[in-house]
Amino acid sequence: MSTPDIRMVDLHRQYQRLKPQIDAAMAEVLSATTFIKGPQVTRFEQNLATYFGRTEVVSCGNGTDALQLALMALRLPAGAEIIVPSFTFVASAEVIALLGFTPVFADCNADTFNLTADIVEPLINTKTAAIIPVHLFGQCVDMEPLMALAEKHGLWVIEDNCQAIGANYIDSTGHKKKAGTIGHIGCTSFFPSKNLGCFGDGGAVFTSDPVLAKRIRAIANHGMEQRYYHNAIGINSRLDSLQAAVLDVKLTQLDDFNARRRTAATFYNKALSGIDAIQTPVQHTKSTHVYHQYTLKVEPVFRDELRQHLTKTGIPSMIYYPVPLHRQAAYVQYANQRLPISEQLSDSVLSLPMHTELTTIELAYIADAITAFFRP
Repeated sequence: MSTPDIRMVDLHRQYQRLKPQIDAAMAEVLSATTFIKGPQVTRFEQNLATYFGRTEVVSCGNGTDALQLALMALRLPAGAEIIVPSFTFVASAEVIALLGFTPVFADCNADTFNLTADIVEPLINTKTAAIIPVHLFGQCVDMEPLMALAEKHGLWVIEDNCQAIGANYIDSTGHKKKAGTIGHIGCTSFFPSKNLGCFGDGGAVFTSDPVLAKRIRAIANHGMEQRYYHNAIGINSRLDSLQAAVLDVKLTQLDDFNARRRTAATFYNKALSGIDAIQTPVQHTKSTHVYHQYTLKVEPVFRDELRQHLTKTGIPSMIYYPVPLHRQAAYVQYANQRLPISEQLSDSVLSLPMHTELTTIELAYIADAITAFFRP
């Protein structure tokens, strides 16, 4: 049997499947030539707000900008500390440092890879102003106890929802809320490989607080509410009309995209369940999972050798993340901090191909290759 053409993310096949709708949406923008702040941006913001059940969505240039805008809007005191996981992409901590605040790196749960309230609580002190929980790889942090903790200490909560758009959190009463809509502010990315991705860069901030929303919208537009009148220090961060048009088409498909990812994950889970040296993703009982990444935990002695084996058989894989943030050179002041779970995860995680176009043939080929490595 010939080797399938397997990609970590297959945006080409997804585009081909949605080509008529996407091409028509982009043609509308090209015809109108309103490339910045066109009606497509407003329409997409309104449709995304409806999807989330939030009153306000402010689109912006990318997910990192979304996090920066959120922090700028909160007007935190100088020297404030912000708790953030170490096992995540750098943007969550990067914006804290860029704005002159202090990141306080937290460890994570060994199974879900997410922050928990009991991990966060010992890190809170009089300088703590906010928490940035990251819904890593596609499932929610357990937000209910975290929000109770934040309320107890008077802290802001900014959800980094760049990897879990469309996931549902189920609270103790059984009520479902979309990931990113539980904290005071939610942030997301529309980087092409995300579950809802555009054809370039893009992001959004969302909140049910109209005062915060108004402030965020102004900050994203050079601090302007009225043109050429600057009431605050701002930045220039915009989602262009072409990207909004693409996203508006894809938003109608988001639940289907996530269902396709869950189907692929179910296949992986069943096919790999009997291999003692690996642990398939653990789903928290209070969250659905939208599998932005499908990430195994592999016994460290096998991880790199398994990855080499997959490469030889034509299967891509990735390590998200090879070095936790508190061990990165950019944060050398934290080099002596010990966060054992984050460090162990960096030595053991391995992400397999995960996207909306995976076929049963491709999934079987990947699973068979992994099985053959452990059971030659």
